[in-house]
Amino acid sequence: MSEIENYPGYVVEPRLINLYKANVVGFLFFAIFILLYGLPFYLLWDIKESFSIMKNNIYDKDSNVWWVYVIIIVSGIVIHELIHGIVFAFFAKEGFKSIKFGVLWKMLTPYAHCKEPLQVRAYMLALVMPFIIVGLLPGIYSIFTGNLPLLLFAIFFSGAASGDFMILNLIYKENKDNLVLDHPTEGGCFVLKKVM
Repeated sequence: MSEIENYPGYVVEPRLINLYKANVVGFLFFAIFILLYGLPFYLLWDIKESFSIMKNNIYDKDSNVWWVYVIIIVSGIVIHELIHGIVFAFFAKEGFKSIKFGVLWKMLTPYAHCKEPLQVRAYMLALVMPFIIVGLLPGIYSIFTGNLPLLLFAIFFSGAASGDFMILNLIYKENKDNLVLDHPTEGGCFVLKKVM
């Protein structure tokens, strides 16, 4: 691995997730967020009327509103990865020169990759920011406003952060002085520990 060879004086430990497992775990996360966001929404708002309006819009032959939903989902995916990239770039010495975006086509998994190591806390922040911005905050806002499409968006993008949470789980106990290098081709990272 060429990126690892550039770090003499460090012990390098891989922290990888299985992307197939991440997709399965994602369904569990969807269920959790359906309950977490959906229950308060259901208790506060007339969900039948909201679903009826959405259903009528989607199935109306004269309306192309379903394209709007597709565009919103695709845009949300791009925004999710862009947020990773922006946070990575903020902490990377080379900024956006160190960031690469792409898709792991065998798993249909988009990614943002940082080519240089970051402090553990910076890497953890890059992992959770997309969840906060396109998952948690829209979820909270939808509960207070009764916006069902936004609720569904929040559930989808909170569940879509399952892989990020799995990686976070692999590194959150690491010494904060360690470095984390994003894995270039797999879901996960390398932890770089300074040799004493």
